[in-house]
Amino acid sequence: MRLFALRGATTVEADEREAILGATEELLREILERNALRPQDVVSCIFTVTDDLHAEFPAVAARQNGFSAVPLLCAREMAVPGALPRVIRLLMHYHVDEGHTPRHVYLGQARGLRLDLEGAQ
Repeated sequence: MRLFALRGATTVEADEREAILGATEELLREILERNALRPQDVVSCIFTVTDDLHAEFPAVAARQNGFSAVPLLCAREMAVPGALPRVIRLLMHYHVDEGHTPRHVYLGQARGLRLDLEGAQ
């Protein structure tokens, strides 16, 4: 087993609790599926949100979807002028077999953030 890390991001249409929870759940589900992971494989997750999202913590969605034993942290993203609005980003650390290749996941308008990452889309 080896420690890996992967990135993911998604956007939400509005600063609403259900929008944040739904987008976070979709992002986590897609990450787990593309990487053949289970919540028990995950060591930790760091979520960031842009300054325009306040209605809920993305970690709430993670806890509601099987990540209750995983250390989770939410933080603010840097407020860079002209940056994409209403973005939830994730950095996930996990253990899997040595031959694994992380598949990063970018959904919604966040797809344009990291076109350089192979398999991110």
